[in-house]
Amino acid sequence: MRESVQAQVMMNFLVSEELSFRIPVELQYAIRDPYAVRMTFHLPGDDPVTWAFGRELLLDGLGRPCGEGDVHIEPAGTGSDDPLEVHIRLQVAGERASFSASAAPLAAFLDRTDRLVPLGQEGALAGFGGDVEEALDRILAEEQNAG
Repeated sequence: MRESVQAQVMMNFLVSEELSFRIPVELQYAIRDPYAVRMTFHLPGDDPVTWAFGRELLLDGLGRPCGEGDVHIEPAGTGSDDPLEVHIRLQVAGERASFSASAAPLAAFLDRTDRLVPLGQEGALAGFGGDVEEALDRILAEEQNAG
């Protein structure tokens, strides 16, 4: 059984309203972390930067503005029923980076993730629930020992 899905897309890194440049971005999804997608941004002259966020957030962002906190995703340039582009804004400690990408390759990637693990079936993966419960038990035990 295949355990991951990967794709590479080109995105525009929006430096300002007047300046942007295209960068390769790797998309990754793995059944070991079935709720998340990872995007690795390859900025010129810098080490790659990877962001992980909810697969459902990316899916929702194709159709409507969504996101709270550090990740915001919204459709742009809507065509008849589907957006032509998607804007992604990432923020950490006041620093912000904005990207735009064609919606089609993102939707194709999400379709492939859905064939691997259907949306809503993430918790049914063997062992995933146990890993979460084990991690929560460990965190609670550490908090009790510290308090």
